[in-house]
Amino acid sequence: MGRFNIYILTNTVALFLCMVGTVYCMHAKLVFSCLLCSVLCLLVIINIYRLQNRQTKMIKKAIECLKSKDTSSIITPPFKDREISELAENLTYIIKDLKNSAMEDETKYQYYKNLMNSVDTAVISTYKDGRIIWMNKSAKSILGPEVFKLPEDIQNALNNKEKIVHRKKQESTLDLSVSYTQITVHGKEQFIISMNNIHSALEKNEMEAWQKLIRVLTHEIMNSITPIISLSDTLKERSTEFPINENAQRNISQGLGIINRRCKGLVEFVENYRKLTRISTPVKSEIIISDFFKDIEGLTATDYIHFSLENKNMTLTADRAQMEQVFLNIIKNAIEACKKTAGPQIVVSAVNYKNDSIKFSITDNGEGIMPEVKERIFVPFFTTKPNGSGIGLSLCKQIITLHDGYINVESKVGYGTTFTIILAKS
Repeated sequence: MGRFNIYILTNTVALFLCMVGTVYCMHAKLVFSCLLCSVLCLLVIINIYRLQNRQTKMIKKAIECLKSKDTSSIITPPFKDREISELAENLTYIIKDLKNSAMEDETKYQYYKNLMNSVDTAVISTYKDGRIIWMNKSAKSILGPEVFKLPEDIQNALNNKEKIVHRKKQESTLDLSVSYTQITVHGKEQFIISMNNIHSALEKNEMEAWQKLIRVLTHEIMNSITPIISLSDTLKERSTEFPINENAQRNISQGLGIINRRCKGLVEFVENYRKLTRISTPVKSEIIISDFFKDIEGLTATDYIHFSLENKNMTLTADRAQMEQVFLNIIKNAIEACKKTAGPQIVVSAVNYKNDSIKFSITDNGEGIMPEVKERIFVPFFTTKPNGSGIGLSLCKQIITLHDGYINVESKVGYGTTFTIILAKS
């Protein structure tokens, strides 16, 4: 039997004996003895209370440690007793175990949090009404860090079970593939939403599709034109060897000459479009932006073009020749757009941008671009110029795409146009 049990049993017996003695002395009219027995009863009761109170304090301390999450405290037994000591040890073990469990949970939470923040997929946890519980870094970059509810377009896409959402964000366009999983937590419905920006993938697929189409068309056209040119040359030579009627001779020769010239013109035309499929893989090297701008300024030689740099030491890793082709093409278009403008101005600027990238802007105050035209200016073969080929801006976009960059245009009729190019520094 434990010491605590002996204490309790001894005090209980003593209390019983004192109470019996008190009752006996009262009947025997032994006043002094009755008083003495009553005092002894009181002392035993106080002793039992103290024993119980010390044990209660131990339990209270354990409960307070659990409430305050104080896992460093050790529960000490109120008196030397094997069972009470074991109880104190068990309480201490439980508190320490809760500490270890809490640390494990925190470690897991930090691990999964860092894991979710390191993936490119945007992950969002929301309630049924769209209120956001948590989102990772990729989601914050898409929606913004201060968003507390799903945007209406994404919420509508989820409600309508749409898989693609088109969003406009500052200088960029986002094509988001959206999917979700419904779960129940503590009796409440929640959604785990995942989103991927597939805009660049769509652009690359579009570019590859155009290139395949152009390869097929140019191959077939060239296969048809080459023998026609050869045959027209042969017929033209033979018509002079075997002269017939002079007038007929002249008409045949003239017709064959027209066929020959138009076929050669068509060959040149096809060769132009073949350029779209012959863009080489970028040979990247470090470009000092200030020197690059000086070279562009020398090649354009126009006094109303101004160059601006946020930092003179800015550098970019890219294919210099291809970048020159892009900038010269866009600046050439800007010059043409400013021909009818009084006081033309073209500003080419470079500033540091987020995620260790550089944002280039080419802004003019020309006549601007019609909205219906703006949506198609990067489409191969599309042009509004009488003698345009429609490949310049398409080439620009393909070059920027090959550099894993982004190009966009904003324009207002009568006010001007701004081309924005965003490229990673390395």
